[in-house]
Amino acid sequence: MAAFPWHARSRNYVSESDVYKLESVPLDFGDYHPLKPITVTESKTKKMSRKGSTSSTSSSSSSSMMDPLSSVLDGTDPLSLFAAAADPLTATASMDGIRKKRDKDDNSAVGSDFEQWSSKRSEILSRYTTTEKLSINLYMGSEKGKTTTSGSAVSEKVRTRLEELDDLEEGSQKELLNLTQQDYMNRIEELNQSLKDAWSSDQKVKALKIVIQCSKLLSDTTVIQFYPSKFVLITDILDTFGKLVYERILSMCMDNRVSLSDNFSPETVNDTAKETCLNWFFKIASIRELIPRFYVEAAILKCNKFLSKTGILECLPRLTSVIRGIGDPLVAVYARAYLCRVGMEVAPQLKESLNKNFFDFLLTFKQIHGDTVQNQLVVQCVEIPLYLTLYSPAIDWILQCIAYRAPENLTNFSELFLQVLLTEMMERCKKLGNNALLLNSVMSAFRAEFIAARSMDFIGMIKECDESGFPKHLLFRSLGLNLALADPPENDHLQILNEAWKVITKLKNPQDYINCAEVWVEYTCRHFTKREVNTVLADVIKHMTPDRAFEDAYPQLQSIIQKVITYINDFSLLFSVEKFLPFLDMFQKESVRVEVCKCIMESFIKHQQESTKDPVILNALLHICKTMHDSVNALTLEDEKRLLAALINGFIKMVSFGRDFEQQLSFYVEARSMFCNLEPVLVQLIHSVNQLAMETRKVMRGNHSRKTAAFVRACVAFCFITIPSLSSIFTRLNLYLHSGQVALANQCLSQADAFFKAAVSLVPEVPKMISVDGKMRPSDAFLLEFLCNFFSTLLVVPDHPEQGVLFLVRGLLNVIQDYTWEDNSDDKVRIYTNVLHLLSAMTQETYIYHVDKVDSNDTLYGGDSKFLAEISKLCETVIAQILDHLKTLGKEETLKRQSQLALCFFNTILAHGDLRNNKLNQLSVNLWNLAQKHGFADTKTMVKTLEYIKRRSKQPDMSHFTDLALRLPLQSRT
Repeated sequence: MAAFPWHARSRNYVSESDVYKLESVPLDFGDYHPLKPITVTESKTKKMSRKGSTSSTSSSSSSSMMDPLSSVLDGTDPLSLFAAAADPLTATASMDGIRKKRDKDDNSAVGSDFEQWSSKRSEILSRYTTTEKLSINLYMGSEKGKTTTSGSAVSEKVRTRLEELDDLEEGSQKELLNLTQQDYMNRIEELNQSLKDAWSSDQKVKALKIVIQCSKLLSDTTVIQFYPSKFVLITDILDTFGKLVYERILSMCMDNRVSLSDNFSPETVNDTAKETCLNWFFKIASIRELIPRFYVEAAILKCNKFLSKTGILECLPRLTSVIRGIGDPLVAVYARAYLCRVGMEVAPQLKESLNKNFFDFLLTFKQIHGDTVQNQLVVQCVEIPLYLTLYSPAIDWILQCIAYRAPENLTNFSELFLQVLLTEMMERCKKLGNNALLLNSVMSAFRAEFIAARSMDFIGMIKECDESGFPKHLLFRSLGLNLALADPPENDHLQILNEAWKVITKLKNPQDYINCAEVWVEYTCRHFTKREVNTVLADVIKHMTPDRAFEDAYPQLQSIIQKVITYINDFSLLFSVEKFLPFLDMFQKESVRVEVCKCIMESFIKHQQESTKDPVILNALLHICKTMHDSVNALTLEDEKRLLAALINGFIKMVSFGRDFEQQLSFYVEARSMFCNLEPVLVQLIHSVNQLAMETRKVMRGNHSRKTAAFVRACVAFCFITIPSLSSIFTRLNLYLHSGQVALANQCLSQADAFFKAAVSLVPEVPKMISVDGKMRPSDAFLLEFLCNFFSTLLVVPDHPEQGVLFLVRGLLNVIQDYTWEDNSDDKVRIYTNVLHLLSAMTQETYIYHVDKVDSNDTLYGGDSKFLAEISKLCETVIAQILDHLKTLGKEETLKRQSQLALCFFNTILAHGDLRNNKLNQLSVNLWNLAQKHGFADTKTMVKTLEYIKRRSKQPDMSHFTDLALRLPLQSRT
């Protein structure tokens, strides 16, 4: 094959930049805006009478024409809503409508600020557990009435259903004994499913019998500590039953497939639905036992809406009075809680019944100390403090319902009402003998602002409580929870803390102590200085260190750390708290210790606004980061490694010693030795050191002294030593290139050559496949990207006086030639075309860019003919390689690739070659024809390319492009 000498065209980069610079044109949109609605105009043509042969066309704005996209939105274009909000009249009218609707809804339903029962369910189930065996009665069904024929009279059907109800009383059930708590919960779930199945199969009586049977379980207190959880499970079934009955009756009210509105009146309910509703209430009224009759009627309380407007108003007081017949105070209080629950759902405005419910409980509270209850506790070996905690969920719920807001549009009256109500509750608590349980529920139910305002009153009441009953530390914990949400009077801050801590510090049980101390740490951090916080931390260490009690309290200790760093954002202040680091030493379990360290580092990165060099902060955080780093092992997940590395890198970025660059480098050296197992940290350190070298250059304005030159070389040495320890080959390649650029910018030429040589020697080690985001991908595209960047740098790298001309380029070309490329890959040719770009730029008298105070080859060689001859030889070799590859693509299955590469090579010659050279001109014509030869060329691309050549031919000194354009035919695909 004949050699094709390369002749690069001379370039004047400054003039080219001026010619091709984009012209800024002012743009006036006028009234146009892309988000404005489109006005559709319909053109109508009116034909005249036959006398006139002319026709007139009139245009009118059509209101009947609809935008097809707007019709999908039903007139509610989301962008138009913002425009409507800008109109004050429209906005005011809209707000009035919303306010009226909200006020109307407030009379019939609770708002979003009311904590629903469902949010308390999981907490109760997890708190009130048991290891004792439980029993349950399962409904077995009945065979009576199965032979009734379709022709039976109505009276016989009624008699049969009544007999089925009596079956339950006569023992149509099976008792299961010795069930574990999980077995018991599974059986309850089975009953819930049986209820749904019976209902869906139209066995309404069977469904009712299941509900009655479940309700009876609520009278059983044989395993008393499990009763709150049992209540939650059983009332789930009652809720399901109530919903099924209500929806059944509601479906019967549909008229012409139109259901009732949400605020329907009894007059709109048809007679059939009313009769069915009455039938349900009559069935429930026939239940003999009090507890199931109460619960089942309460479950369908909402159905009274179908009968009369005052039905619910009349039923609530009656059901409240019915509870007085329940003898067991624990069973009774949960019955009251359930009535409050359904009452808040259907009629939250009827506060009188709620108040009466609670005051009835206060009157019967003394039953707790009666012989019946005391004997039951003795039999079950339950202490009175534990027994009293069983009341908390029910009383808390009742008080929450009572304390719920007054009408929202009377905010001042609402607060006044709640304050009066709270005062009344406090007075009633004082009149009772053992008021600790009620006091705890009052503090849990009312808003934190009201409790905080009366903190000293509550402390006085807590001090008067009997220690043998409800534990005082639980009362102080409840008070502390309120004070964490609202501030007490400022003058009482210290006295409140002293009174509370007197009780807390005397607690002997470590678990009781830490549960209470955890809450009060937040109060201390909110209102006091580091001295008081240090005292509290010291007291916690004192109580939790003996017998390694801290091992059972890691969650609470973590919570304390979280609260301390939440309120103390100044880390110089935080680490000056003497007991903070000793407090961290209590986290002996590695996983917990690492989580705490992560929490501290996240807080530091979030709140530290300025860089720091404070030795106290640096030493403490280095220790914390070292703890996180040392937790990494072979089993650590990649996500965890990334998270730890990100936190450590965040710390490293925040460390700055200002102009003391040597101290900064010493810190990076120390960090490298401490965090050697996390690659992202080493990468960050290399980048940081490179940045440090560039900051030094900036300070010296590129004119290094002997001292700064030595310092920069030390930075370069740091990077050169650290990069080989990385495992990712492309990370190493890019860091070699980046560090070499930094060395070159700082006039460290030999060090820059060392980096570039290392990069060249590393290219053969690039594997064919690499892991990217957990997936294996071919590496060719990544290698191509790196080499293109590398070529851009090599343009300004001066030749070494002891090496040959373009020794780095030659070495890289040899590596590319020897590298084993994929058979179906053309990346090698694409790289060679980029090499031609580089070599063409090297032949220019002045390069397109330079490194300040570094003489590139354009200055060193000054356009020497020998230098240009060497470049020309390299170009010939590269062109030969490209043409050989194009020749190998002559097979039918590779013709498309051949066409694409031929056009790519043609564009390279067009951009960088001197087409006045006949051989190069002929080569370009051959490549053009080859690209079109087999019909795989993109016609649009070819046309645009030819148009470009014709435009270039009109420029000065570009007349040879005219002849070229005439020699480039356009061929169709056919």
